[in-house]
Amino acid sequence: MLNEERIILMTQLAAYEVNEGKRNVKIGNYFRSDYIAIQVLKSIVSASIAFAIVFALYVLYDFENFMQDLYKIDLIAFARDVLIRYGISVVAYGVITYIICTYRYSRVRRSLKRYYHNLKKLSSMYRE
Repeated sequence: MLNEERIILMTQLAAYEVNEGKRNVKIGNYFRSDYIAIQVLKSIVSASIAFAIVFALYVLYDFENFMQDLYKIDLIAFARDVLIRYGISVVAYGVITYIICTYRYSRVRRSLKRYYHNLKKLSSMYRE
């Protein structure tokens, strides 16, 4: 005899495993601090690369004028200005990543908690 409630639960669990379950299990295998630290570190590296590319494009856009003005500007003030902008952009990008990853991790943990609860429920249905 087929149990409809058990079949529905099995279908929901299979759909979860196929769709978002793979990604959620990968995230759920990390400790919260480890997952967030890895993601923030990746975003800081990405922000540094992006800043370097944007700065290179800024310099190369009008390279002739930049080279002529190079002897007129205060290089220390220019370097300080560039480093301040770099620091602000990297910190902002890191904070945004921290907030997003914290939210994502908590959502994944709730989802996995529901999934494991449903697995226990299915297991108890089989025992009956």
